[in-house]
Amino acid sequence: MSFPAFFDTNVLYGALLNDFVLELADRGLFRPLWSHDVLFELAKNLVKNGEDPALVRKRVSTMEDYFADAMVTGYEDLVPTMTNDTKDRHVLAAAIRGGAEVLVTFNTKDFPVQAVERFDLEVVHPDDFLINQLDLYHAPTLRGLVELVAGYESPTMTVDDFLLALTRAGVPKFVEATRSKLY
Repeated sequence: MSFPAFFDTNVLYGALLNDFVLELADRGLFRPLWSHDVLFELAKNLVKNGEDPALVRKRVSTMEDYFADAMVTGYEDLVPTMTNDTKDRHVLAAAIRGGAEVLVTFNTKDFPVQAVERFDLEVVHPDDFLINQLDLYHAPTLRGLVELVAGYESPTMTVDDFLLALTRAGVPKFVEATRSKLY
């Protein structure tokens, strides 16, 4: 069984980063985890920022259906005991209840070491998470990226286009490491 990784809303928000992370999960490199709260927050923020509500519902339901074992439940009783940033206590509680080994978030500052160390949980930035995937699973990560990009039809894009988009999405170190392995 692949190691469990809990994803904060901010990592799942951008469509291309989300696609790539879930492509790697689909290849068995790790087991993605999230909660109803995370997916609710994701849908709410996407709609608030102008995305079509029907497409947002489809995106979230596809994630739920395809990764049926990703949903963490029964964490609500832990939320009040968390000591990290108040607005992200539900995230930490769900990651713990789900048995995650890593919590992947752009907001690492909201999860200080003293709030997570007793749970044997590592909080990692998506850039570092993806670099770790590349280091641990070099060929499947690169193959996943190339095959994902090849599947885009509307609009079509090149690997370079995709890597540029990932840089903009906040994972520039991963993109640099990937370029050095591809070219």
